[in-house]
Amino acid sequence: MLFVDESGISLVPFVAKTWAPRGETPVLVHRFNWPKLSMISGITPRGKLYFRLEEGSINGERVCFFLKQVLRHVRRKRVMVLWDNVRSHTCRVVREFARDHPRLEIHQLPPYFYDGNPDDGLWSLLKSKELANFCPQNIWELKTETRKAIKRIRRKPKLVRSFFGKTPLYPNPHTQRTKSKLVNHP
Repeated sequence: MLFVDESGISLVPFVAKTWAPRGETPVLVHRFNWPKLSMISGITPRGKLYFRLEEGSINGERVCFFLKQVLRHVRRKRVMVLWDNVRSHTCRVVREFARDHPRLEIHQLPPYFYDGNPDDGLWSLLKSKELANFCPQNIWELKTETRKAIKRIRRKPKLVRSFFGKTPLYPNPHTQRTKSKLVNHP
């Protein structure tokens, strides 16, 4: 089972709270231009993370290339892909790719299912923690730091699994109420 989603990142930094000496407000200096990178990733309930970084937008051909890489890494097993209903997932090229690869099983998440894809947790962590307040000077520097951040996350399967606990699909067992037993004391 693989939950897939896309996101984008640009040279404009995500501004987050940070520490600074008293009386010295931290200042972020960055180029105010918008070149961006597109990212596609998939995560599994076992903590595996598959990732691809692209210049330009994610289209049907790039989705197929990502799925081909996943199939190459997951040998001899069926791959069930769950994703949202964006155009790059439902286009003719992707449907034909899925038809030509019988190990691939594709399912759409409901369109009204906000925050239901655990892969959104990856994007949140990447942007708000790993790359927070990072001011790259060019696309190459942004690519390099993004790949380093993904490698750090990939080395922590427990962290990747934790994204599932924050979705309605996989409720966190530690936060659910348990029925209490009534005990009769003599």
